[in-house]
Amino acid sequence: MSNIPNYELWSYQPTPFAPKPQAQRPASHRPEQQPRLAPQPFARLNRAAFANLSPIDQILFQHFGVGRASAPAYDTMHEAFTAQAIAQPGAIAAEHLGQQISYGELNRQAERLAAHLATLGVQPGDNVALFLQRSIPMLVGIMAILKAGAAYVPQHAGVAPEAQLRHILAVANIRVVLTLSHLQETVPCPDGCLLLCIDEFMATADGESAGPFSPARPAHRDDNCFILFTSGTTGPPNGVQVTHGNVANIILTEPGRLGMAPGRRVGQILSIAFDMAAWEILGSLAHGATLVIRGKEFAPVIESVDVIIATPTILSGFDAERCQQARFVAVAGEPCPRPLADKWARFCTFYNACGPTETTIVNTMLPHRPDKDRLTI
Repeated sequence: MSNIPNYELWSYQPTPFAPKPQAQRPASHRPEQQPRLAPQPFARLNRAAFANLSPIDQILFQHFGVGRASAPAYDTMHEAFTAQAIAQPGAIAAEHLGQQISYGELNRQAERLAAHLATLGVQPGDNVALFLQRSIPMLVGIMAILKAGAAYVPQHAGVAPEAQLRHILAVANIRVVLTLSHLQETVPCPDGCLLLCIDEFMATADGESAGPFSPARPAHRDDNCFILFTSGTTGPPNGVQVTHGNVANIILTEPGRLGMAPGRRVGQILSIAFDMAAWEILGSLAHGATLVIRGKEFAPVIESVDVIIATPTILSGFDAERCQQARFVAVAGEPCPRPLADKWARFCTFYNACGPTETTIVNTMLPHRPDKDRLTI
C-alpha cells in the first residue's frame, strides 16, 4: 500500500467538562490528539481486530494511520511565547487600532499579572474567566493566566448573555474574572468571585518588572490551556477542555503553523469565544509574528495581513484580489463552497479544514488548488 503524504491520524477520546474535583482527572482520561504515532503501528495492533475491520476501514487505517512521528518544539503555549519574547523583545507582538505592544512588554505585563493572580489565590490547574473583547489587554490576560498555570475560559463580554456567563462561572468553578474597565458593569461577579480589570492593572506601576514568575509547579502538556463553552443548542453551554499538548500539536507543527513566523502579520478577526481564535492568537504569539487585532471593521485587517483564519462566510465577504498580501488562508467552521476556495487558492496557499472543538480547533486540513478534481479536507 503506497503512502499518501501530508496526512496524519489524530485520535481523541471526547470527555465532557465537569466541575472540580472531577475535572482534575488523570491525563489518560483527557481528550488527546496523538500525532506521535509509532513508526511500526502493526507491532502493537491486534491483527485479529484488524482483520475484522471492513475493507474500506483497513485501507483507511493503512493510508492514514501510519504517520511520521513529530513532536512540537514546546509542551505549553506560554513557553513558546516566552521563547519569542526572549529572542526578539523589541519585535511588535500585536497592534490594535493604532496601538502596539512589543514581545518584551507583553511578556513583562503577563509576568506581573501572573504573579498578581497567584496572590489572589490562583493555582496551577485552576480556571480563570476571561470575559472581555478583542484588545491588547486580552493578550496580556491570556498569557498571564497560562503563566500562572491556569486555564483561560473566554467569553465575548457585551455579546454573551449574562445568564450564560453566570452558568460558566458556576460550572467551571471560577473564582477570578478578568475583564476590561469599560465592560465591568456587564460582567457578573457573584459572591466568592474577584473581578480584575486588566487595562487598569497594566496602567499601574509603569516600568515595574518583577522578573519571571514561577508557579507552584511547572505546567505540563496534559494541563488545560483553555476551556471553550459551545453554543449549547440542546441545552446549557457545554465546556470543552483543551490541553496545551493538543494545542501544540496543531499550532506548533505543520501544516497548522500556517506560515506564521517573525515578520509576518496574522489577522485576529474572530471572537475570543470561538476556538479558531486560539489558532490566530496563540499561533501568532508562539511563532513571533505580529497579531493584527481588528476593531469593528474586518477589511482593514483582512486586507493587510499575511495569514487569515476565518469561516467561509466571513471570507466570502472579501475580494481575494484586494487581499494579495495574504500568503496563507485557512477556513473551517462550516462547509466551504468550491468557487470560494478556487478564487482564493489562485492568490495564496489555501487550506480547507474541519474539526469540532473536542479535537482542538481542527483535526483535518488540506491545501487546495483550483486544478484539483474536488475540494476536500
